[in-house]
Amino acid sequence: MVFNYGYLTWEWKAGIRGYLYPLFFAFIYKILHLTNCDTVHLLIWLPRVIQALLAAFADVKFFFLIRTLESSDVARWTFFCHVCSWFTWYCCTRTLTNSMEATITCVALYYFPLPGSKTHSSKKYLVLVALAVIVRPTALIVWFPLLMYHFWQEQNKLRLITHDYIPIGTLALVISTLIDCHFYEKWTMVQFNFLKFNVFHSVADFYGSHPWHWYLSQGFAVVIGPQLPFFLHGCSLANRTHKVLLAPVVWTIVIYSLLPHKEFRFIYPVLPFCMVFCGISLANLKTWRRPAAILLLAANVAPALYTGLIHQRGALDVMSHLQKLCNVSSISTPPQPDTLFLMPCHSTPHYSHVHCPLKMRFLECPPDLGEKGYVDEAEQFYDDPLLWLQTSFPYKSSLPTHLIFFDVLEKEISVFLQVKNFVRTAEIFHTHFPEGRVGGSIFIYERH
Repeated sequence: MVFNYGYLTWEWKAGIRGYLYPLFFAFIYKILHLTNCDTVHLLIWLPRVIQALLAAFADVKFFFLIRTLESSDVARWTFFCHVCSWFTWYCCTRTLTNSMEATITCVALYYFPLPGSKTHSSKKYLVLVALAVIVRPTALIVWFPLLMYHFWQEQNKLRLITHDYIPIGTLALVISTLIDCHFYEKWTMVQFNFLKFNVFHSVADFYGSHPWHWYLSQGFAVVIGPQLPFFLHGCSLANRTHKVLLAPVVWTIVIYSLLPHKEFRFIYPVLPFCMVFCGISLANLKTWRRPAAILLLAANVAPALYTGLIHQRGALDVMSHLQKLCNVSSISTPPQPDTLFLMPCHSTPHYSHVHCPLKMRFLECPPDLGEKGYVDEAEQFYDDPLLWLQTSFPYKSSLPTHLIFFDVLEKEISVFLQVKNFVRTAEIFHTHFPEGRVGGSIFIYERH
């Protein structure tokens, strides 16, 4: 949108992604571009910093809300549990739609008419909910029980529907559709396409499926982390107000459990709701409160630092190596750099981390959209890596200048590397826990 180069995944071609959220970052990039400040470091870090600031703003709003609903003691411990959550550290600065959904949900909750709330405003919270749904349609799953609760509690139900629900929902849908139609350059309703592909056609299943109990047996425990026992204890102490906040947690986990494709980040937006119960638990511990808090902090800091700074960092570090090729590509002498990622698709970032129209290609994995006998490119490669390389690059002139792949693949394609004069120029640490096609290190091979 800003620099006239890049790569669009199949989701944009199928029209299941909305432009509003990327437009926010495109606006930031455009300012950098116009002021001639568009360095690769700012393109990488500024979106993260802004996402972090938005998350911090939501955290403050969340604290102020709990302070109006509970005692200052419960509010402080709730906030403590919230800010030391390892999964919040891991996700809140990432430019994922789930992260923005969680941030908007936190702010919207501040204006929601909870029992005892002094900050509620129907129009404000509904505008924010509509914004969350535009950013990620699945936000409606989290908010559905709260919207039903508000409707049930409201005395003038007809007015709520005609003056709030319908006007705000319609306006949000119209604005979203107009933005998407403008950028797609055709009639596109993203929310309908999202529902059609992910629910009716079960396209998400292509990227993996889990048993129905996965969130109950693994997913939720990992996301809430060391706070789990405090959450369960807090639930046992819950009063009527707290049960209103518990409903979205239970509802979201149940609905997502019915869908085959499951990921940890899908339930991230309900994490703040859970922290209220953790705070109630710690506030009621009295004697064991301080030791429990110290244990909780230590148990969260370790995974937060490890997953945020060390685990799978090779995917980012390798882009720093490749970014240096931009200087080579600016020189007209052949051969121009041409990189090929022989990895599971979308293993690394792409053009935002090199900021030049470097020729980069990776193994694609669009889902089966009805083609008979369809096998995506990544699967074709991994079925027989050596054969795929030999058939894809029969002539020396068609070879890329650089190959990037995980160490576990090296042995399988060593003959090809040797015959085609590829030499390893870098080995980059990736993870201490290699699994399947993902190795512990990333290799960069250059053709000589």
